[in-house]
Amino acid sequence: MIKAIVFDFDGLILDTETPEFESFQAMYIEHGAELSLDLWGKCVGTDGSAFEPYAHLEGCLGRSLDREQLRLKRRADYDAKMIGQISRPGVTDYLQRAKELGLKIGLASSSSRQWVGGYLEQHGLLDYFACIRTREDVARVKPDPALYVSALQALGVRPDEAIAFEDSPNGALAAKTAGMFCVIVPNPVTSLLTFGDTDLRIDSMGDMALEDVLKSLSGQP
Repeated sequence: MIKAIVFDFDGLILDTETPEFESFQAMYIEHGAELSLDLWGKCVGTDGSAFEPYAHLEGCLGRSLDREQLRLKRRADYDAKMIGQISRPGVTDYLQRAKELGLKIGLASSSSRQWVGGYLEQHGLLDYFACIRTREDVARVKPDPALYVSALQALGVRPDEAIAFEDSPNGALAAKTAGMFCVIVPNPVTSLLTFGDTDLRIDSMGDMALEDVLKSLSGQP
């Protein structure tokens, strides 16, 4: 029996990932270089240790750059792209319905607590979560399962009693390694990446009611 759902944040609740990728792409193009999705996909859902875009750009050009100036310009581009962004379709409905059904609700993100908490508060979603685990809470982020293991412990449920909602291959791997059910809801960027083991894929939470997801994973007709 499913007793809890645990959400990823970036790209799942709020699509920060498409503006992030597009802003880095623009930076590369400005310098006559190319940032492939295959390379970028290594760092989606995890931290910067898998792929460092500024160092890679310098390697492509064969020279050093003013990284601080690049960061400021790239972040300004990202911020401009985020203006008017709302949570992805169906997210609020899922959270409300989970609460009505008595499910415990958690969040597990490789991003910082300040990043996640700031956006959740800005979009009026913070109070839905009984537990939030971010990179400050673990030694290793996704694809390591530690974030999900910690969230499950805080919620007091077994892995087979919980569903992880993810948008990236790194996040899905973390959830499945933790022993959870995993539903992937890719965004425009991660929909082009290759996923490993998952239990269900939906294009949008707006396309399938939470009750139908629960039935699908429990084998109910």
